Amino acid sequence: MKSDKSIPSAVTVLIIVIGGVILFEWLGKSSVNDIEYRVPKEQKVDGLKNSVEEKATKPSDGKGKLYNGTGLPSEEKGSWLQFRGSDQTNIVTMGRGIIPKHLSEPAKIIWRVKTGEGYAGPVVNNGRVYFIDYDRSKKEDSIRCLSFKDGAEIWKYNYPVKIKRNHGMTRTMPAVTDKYLVTMGPLGHLTCLDSVTGELLWKKDLVKEYGTKVPEWYAGQCPLIDGELAIIAPAGKEVLITALELRTGRAKWITKNPEGAYKMTHSSVAILNFKGEKQYVYCASSGVVSVAAKDGKILWTDPSWRINIANVPTPVIVDNEKIFFTGGYDSGSKYLRLTKENKKGYKLQEIFKVKASVFASQQTTPVYYKGYFYGVIPDGQLVCVDETGKQLWKSGSDRKFGLGPFILVDPAGVILALNDMTGIIYEVKADPLKYEELGSMKILNGHEAWAPLVIVNGKLLAKDLTEMVCVDLR
Repeated sequence: MKSDKSIPSAVTVLIIVIGGVILFEWLGKSSVNDIEYRVPKEQKVDGLKNSVEEKATKPSDGKGKLYNGTGLPSEEKGSWLQFRGSDQTNIVTMGRGIIPKHLSEPAKIIWRVKTGEGYAGPVVNNGRVYFIDYDRSKKEDSIRCLSFKDGAEIWKYNYPVKIKRNHGMTRTMPAVTDKYLVTMGPLGHLTCLDSVTGELLWKKDLVKEYGTKVPEWYAGQCPLIDGELAIIAPAGKEVLITALELRTGRAKWITKNPEGAYKMTHSSVAILNFKGEKQYVYCASSGVVSVAAKDGKILWTDPSWRINIANVPTPVIVDNEKIFFTGGYDSGSKYLRLTKENKKGYKLQEIFKVKASVFASQQTTPVYYKGYFYGVIPDGQLVCVDETGKQLWKSGSDRKFGLGPFILVDPAGVILALNDMTGIIYEVKADPLKYEELGSMKILNGHEAWAPLVIVNGKLLAKDLTEMVCVDLR
């Protein structure tokens, strides 16, 4: 017997008709406004980046954002205004802090603050501590203002910058006055803020505006404030050095870069007052250049002093007529005397030139004190050299400091030198006769403590890769 195929077909047609009627009735009673649009909520998972959250923290116009904290400035009036201090000697005088007794355990820690990875040192003014940091989670440079009293954050100004880890991120010290704060970011972002409120006054991208090539391991040049001007060496395609008005950011003058030959290094600009004429001396990639402070005119150059890998230390000015240059990577050191003849112009006379084994510094700028140079040579030892280039002593193979910073305290006549890996700071007598330790204490827990040291009112500021500490030396 054959099956009847017409029955299933009829059932199918009936189902379709009934479904169509139901759909028609639903559409007739519903409207678009009744439909609820549901967007899945974003779930945060540890270890994963939250793209929505990141976009919300980045200003759409590319500018920065000011965040106010709960900290309050201390009432102290001492200051350390820029890299190596206002006089660029890296010597602390009695007016800015003194050590009444030798260092000893335990260290009197006033406060500790966590930071992003970097080696940027602080400056201090009017009870505030300023330094540039990097926030990896937000991918932003962070200019921070802390209370000198307790380390609490008063404000921070962040702006978006994407950079990769390269032996830390930050390396520069700001320069500050009662009105202005100038910072140099890792990728050459020059920023001027109101030093009290943190409000942005002006900002320049040296790469975009001048064609600056950021050196390997990021920018290390510290801004220089001289009066009402910020002195910067962008060393770009056309501009070598410029003087910018602190109030407006406009250039008072520029020094042209001859054929674009001079590139930016990690060295900072030094002031030389030579026989009544103020000059700015800069170690660029193709040699030393000195320009007139009044108009930026190139006065003299020394193409013989150049360091191919990393030119970091700043020139040390002695008696406003002699200049000491040093560097790492087998560069050694050179000591010159500047003279001037009316018709022939400037002339450089070599006082001495020594090999790296005698005196050289890969990172920290040496200190000149009472006729002698003190510094840490490439093998990590602290050494003393006289003005003839003779090495007088070494700290010894059992007392090395790595790439750690140091500062000299006067009139006590002592050097505070920090071991960059152990976090122990040593008090050493600044005496050309012999290396003599007077005390020591541990102040940091981390490693790569490379940031320059600062002492204000007897309180020491030091920093390793991820932490800043304030220590009472009194």
